[in-house]
Amino acid sequence: MIRTTYLDLAAAGARLPIGADMVLREQPDPEAVLTDGIRLGAVIEQAARRYRTPLALPLMDLTIEKAELLATQGVDPQSAAGYHYAAAPGGEAIERAASGMSATALTRHAANLGAVRYIAQNTDLTPCGLVIGPFSLMTKLVADPIAAIYMAGLGLTGKDDPEVLLVEQALELAQMAVERSLADQIAAGARLIVIAEPAVNSVYLSPKQLKMGSDILERFFTRPMKRLRAMLREADVDLFLHDCGELVDPILQALVAMEPHILSLGSSRLLWEDAAKVPDHIVLYGNLPTKRFYADDLTEAMVADQSREIVRRIHDTGHPHILGSECDVLSVPGKHAAISGKVTAFMECDCR
Repeated sequence: MIRTTYLDLAAAGARLPIGADMVLREQPDPEAVLTDGIRLGAVIEQAARRYRTPLALPLMDLTIEKAELLATQGVDPQSAAGYHYAAAPGGEAIERAASGMSATALTRHAANLGAVRYIAQNTDLTPCGLVIGPFSLMTKLVADPIAAIYMAGLGLTGKDDPEVLLVEQALELAQMAVERSLADQIAAGARLIVIAEPAVNSVYLSPKQLKMGSDILERFFTRPMKRLRAMLREADVDLFLHDCGELVDPILQALVAMEPHILSLGSSRLLWEDAAKVPDHIVLYGNLPTKRFYADDLTEAMVADQSREIVRRIHDTGHPHILGSECDVLSVPGKHAAISGKVTAFMECDCR
């Protein structure tokens, strides 16, 4: 696609939750849908039709690449979520990942690919894929990466410290897993890829170190992301870059430098202020506090008021913007109807 597609959506006042999970949880057997590519694709199509968008955005499931990677290491998928490397995995693990990644074909990953193919072959919607970013995946492979990343920010490398070596090699494994998943989704027909990097934030990356000129952002985010960006450009696939973490300006600048077609930021940011820091050809997306839509003290009226404020303030800047969620909208047991009402509130409220 070309950038004007997203600019046109913004100009038309599009409103778009990342909300396939809401439709999924309305199915009588949602867990079975997750392993059936055709049924999952139909759910994603239904979500796109409900939210009146040409973009068939998938579930924001950030567990797939970790499970697929660890399967090459002999870790059972059921144990993958809680698994962490206690020490640097070493060259043998990297070789196993390199040789075995394409053959793992875990059920959830295969279903996601089937859903992309379903959208591409059976609808007029834009097939969209999703991967977790390499840095965020690395943080899921290590029990406590913060101290090691901080030491790396002081200039240490894996040659100097075993903890730094652990995060460096975990990042290398993460990069391989994400690139494999990205290639699979492109081959399945994805024309827009959401790359979610919520861990690229001021918790993991010290603002003080960044201010002092540390290269930690370059080493752990920019270099890996440039490789993914090159893959997308080569395949003529567009980038929807998502980061709902707590951000400081150097991190925002690094995200912008990736030249995404759409940049999604969390509610910790004031989009109307960030508009001056983002080129006009990049559509800003967000950033209603959808992580809190389950909460009783956030009412539909408050959501409508916040929607109007965001739209009005960004409209005053002239920056292209799509009103949406700060992250995916998840159904919560016992709160599904309330959450749906808040989605409707921002989809239907008068923002003139």
